[in-house]
Amino acid sequence: MRLTTVLLCALTFLSAIIDEPLYSQQVAVNDSNLVYLSDYLQYAAINNAGLKAAFEQWKAAVEQLPQAQSLPDPRFTYGYFIKEVETRAGPQRQRFGIMQVFPWFGKIEARTDAAAVAAKAAWKRYEAAKLKLFFEVKDAFYEYAYLVRALQIARENLELIKYFEEVARTKYAAAAAAHPDIIRAQVELAKLDDVHKSLEQMREPVVARLNASLNRPTFELLPWPKPDEPKLVEIDHKKMMMILKKTNPQLEALSFEVLASKSNLELAKKNFYPDIGAGVDWIQTDDAITPGVADDGKDPVILMFSINLPIWRDGLKAAERQAKANLRQIEQERLETENTLIAEAQRRLYDLEDSNRKTKLYGDALIPKAEELLNASQTAYQSGTVDFLSLIDAQRTLLMFQLHYERAITNSQQRLAELEMLVGAQLPTLSEK
Repeated sequence: MRLTTVLLCALTFLSAIIDEPLYSQQVAVNDSNLVYLSDYLQYAAINNAGLKAAFEQWKAAVEQLPQAQSLPDPRFTYGYFIKEVETRAGPQRQRFGIMQVFPWFGKIEARTDAAAVAAKAAWKRYEAAKLKLFFEVKDAFYEYAYLVRALQIARENLELIKYFEEVARTKYAAAAAAHPDIIRAQVELAKLDDVHKSLEQMREPVVARLNASLNRPTFELLPWPKPDEPKLVEIDHKKMMMILKKTNPQLEALSFEVLASKSNLELAKKNFYPDIGAGVDWIQTDDAITPGVADDGKDPVILMFSINLPIWRDGLKAAERQAKANLRQIEQERLETENTLIAEAQRRLYDLEDSNRKTKLYGDALIPKAEELLNASQTAYQSGTVDFLSLIDAQRTLLMFQLHYERAITNSQQRLAELEMLVGAQLPTLSEK
């Protein structure tokens, strides 16, 4: 604990000599540079208002440490004799005194320990805020990236339906198809165009989410993102839970708060003992009326000692009971938080594995089969062996599978990001040693 105190004293000193706070200025980044996830995370880490607030909260907690280490202010007293006190050595005119109170042994140490671990708890809360911010950025970024891929799929299907319409017109002109085929193609074209427009309109609310995390104006447009190649991961359940219990910053902050409560309880017990004061008084004395007196005009100097009397035991006992209740409350809060985090991580782990399963299902099986069905249906329609409805149905199936595949990939990335926020660290996979 003494090492912690020294380190935090150093942090306090460094904080005091820095002219500008760490987050005092926003970083000017050109919009065109915000395309990769790492760009967004860096920008958010420097500019997000909530993260700045958490950082300043930590700085405020660090500044509590030198206050806890300080002695009470010395007390200066002054007295003027309205009516001079005549003594053998001469009349006394005025009196000066100074007194310094020293807390009982262990009080300052307990106060300092409480402030030190409270500052460490504030740092862990800052880390938790940063992890939460990074998850929010990742969640919105992956949604933005999904929008890019969904729009591309919708455009490709629009072009495909336009091609089908041309085929239907050619066959109708050759009397090889009925006019309703053209109408069906046009209806399907209108439906796909509506899907495309809906996806385009989603851009504004998704960008608003990102801008909120980046501390940018809500309606400022962001360029289309360039996501990294998605990776499917398999997580070791037991290892993940062990890491969560060890590295989650919320749990670490509460652990430090438990230590702070223990130090506050120790301080409450020390308050049953008196504080000790030591000081000096000086009395100005004029020359004696009768000359030749010993110590003529000599100013007396008095060494003073004092103690306070902690006699109101009911109040002190109540403070001790309060400190014990606070300690029990923090311990139970930590236990409840750990249980909640584990349950939430289990649920998100299920969602991640379910998304991974769907990604493999659509990517490896359903989409290839749907493409094969569409190609076969197109060939069969041109040869007149299937009707136009079968061709449109094959196209709808492929579109649905493609969008479900992209949705599953996005969900997988988002759930992995949420798990890493809950755990407080990058998750090891089964393939990692």
